Amino acid sequence: MKLSGWTAMALVIGLAACGSSEQASEPTEGVATPTDAAATGAADASSMTAVANLQTAEGKPAGTATATPGEGTMLLSLRVEGLPPGEHGVHVHMVGKCEAPKFQSAGSHWNPGNKQHGLENPQGQHAGDMPNLTVGEDGRGTLSYTLKGATIDGLLDGDGSAMVVHAKADDQKTDPSGDSGDRIACGVFSAG
Repeated sequence: MKLSGWTAMALVIGLAACGSSEQASEPTEGVATPTDAAATGAADASSMTAVANLQTAEGKPAGTATATPGEGTMLLSLRVEGLPPGEHGVHVHMVGKCEAPKFQSAGSHWNPGNKQHGLENPQGQHAGDMPNLTVGEDGRGTLSYTLKGATIDGLLDGDGSAMVVHAKADDQKTDPSGDSGDRIACGVFSAG
């Protein structure tokens, strides 16, 4: 049977009006329903990331850290500016506070699994441990690293968490912080 455009549209509208307010028990193939989103862990774009805006002890902008979840992992992308050239230890810290000048308010490294420090530690690593960040002569640097077992919910828990850049390179094995020195930049994570 051949239908005109207007007849087909009227039929679609009529069928839609006849539907009940209850959700169908079986979702239409290829159409995501709220139940599908919950089952697959999908969420709207605003809940998919956490962002920390870094500042130096003097309150100058120092870049951003963005956390994006994956399956059982979280990609942390760091972009810094205005920092001293060289290698710097970078870590996610346990508390979402960045009180200058020393940023001790950020607490210790994010370590919900109660591990040892360092990517090379046979008993480690902290959930917030990352490779060293290289900052160029222009004061800029970037680093992306996948944190295993990390979640946005864990990052944004009751007391939050912070991204910290240290003055020196992390030796990746000395507990608790890899002998990475003072904290020179800090940013608190918030939902992005």
